[in-house]
Amino acid sequence: MFDLFRKTGGSLVEEKASAVGPLMAGPLTAGGTGRVAALRAVNRVSWTARDTVSLTRAGFLGNPMGFRVVRLVSEAAAALPLVLQDCERRFDQHPVLNLIRRPNPVQGKAEFLEAVFAQILLSGNAYLEAVQPADAAPGALPVELHVLRSDRISVVPGPDGWPAAYDYAVGGRKHRFSMGTDALSAPICHIRAYHPADDHYGLSPLEAAATAIDVHNSASRWSKALLDNAARPSGAIIYKGADGQSQLTPDQFERLQAEMENHHQGARNAGRPMLLEGGLDWKPMGFSPSDMEFHKTKEAAAREIAIAFGVPPMLLGIPGDATYANYQEANRAFYRLTVLPLAAKVTAALAHWLSGHAGEVLDLRPDLDQVPALAAERDQQWRRVSEAAFLSDAEKRALLGLPRLPEGE
Repeated sequence: MFDLFRKTGGSLVEEKASAVGPLMAGPLTAGGTGRVAALRAVNRVSWTARDTVSLTRAGFLGNPMGFRVVRLVSEAAAALPLVLQDCERRFDQHPVLNLIRRPNPVQGKAEFLEAVFAQILLSGNAYLEAVQPADAAPGALPVELHVLRSDRISVVPGPDGWPAAYDYAVGGRKHRFSMGTDALSAPICHIRAYHPADDHYGLSPLEAAATAIDVHNSASRWSKALLDNAARPSGAIIYKGADGQSQLTPDQFERLQAEMENHHQGARNAGRPMLLEGGLDWKPMGFSPSDMEFHKTKEAAAREIAIAFGVPPMLLGIPGDATYANYQEANRAFYRLTVLPLAAKVTAALAHWLSGHAGEVLDLRPDLDQVPALAAERDQQWRRVSEAAFLSDAEKRALLGLPRLPEGE
């Protein structure tokens, strides 16, 4: 149990904070599920382990393409203007809008939603915690919303198969969020991507792109090794002694190897002339065809990573992609096929969850008329609808996603 009240100066002062905050206040041990999985992943030789922590480190923290596509999608989705409405009116002011604009003391709307979208992209799951005062009346809105780290949460299924609780573990400590039977008091909103083989957890694009990420990282390490070796030895040293011997003595071999390592390897020695003694001959060699293919392999892996996240390769500067006629069309497709579906999924789940707390049916959605990438499309749609003389005003408003007018207006 976690105390919701703290005694200060003899009086009880109510605290409104995330229930998992005390778990992160003390020293952490290496016993966390994600931390152990990451340590085990070190022993894997070829492929990154398919757990959230390992994939995040390899595909987001350690890969520029994965980092860029996650930031690109999450920031674009978080920057979308949102509208809140019910079946009769669109709200300019509402407690739900105020809560989303300032979900907690340290985050604003954009930062909060960016964390939600990034969690879905990285793990396939996003968990939102609703903070309620101890004396909150039934049907009251939360006073704070927090995004929880998905790698620390595990689902506790109930007898009917639906989640009965969620366990949040940090190190050796754990806090359980009980879902209960009343939607008005549900403390956790779980938003997950579709997974065909899992009943409780979502499938992230990062996992689908894991093989391409490993290939991309391996190609980068290979390129780094070439630079450390001055872009590989550009030839071979052949020894032919004066008496016909073709082998160096052990002392001669060690001396020659030391000279090569100290004076002719590494980026700082690139282009340095080599002084050969009698009996040594230099035979230059170029890159083999397999060496030259590494650059194309890296570009192909980068393209697969972008495709897995739904980002047109043209937006990332990946050469060789001619799917779209120009950058503007690629950007429009990016919003239409990737950003808007993800934003609609998250806002619909958030509206359903907060509607249960507020006791009224609300609809939260992106405002398509304020998205610059879709301006041309929306202008054409407004023009077609407004010129349709056979439609009533109510039908036109419905086609444009506007709430119906109150009676008498």
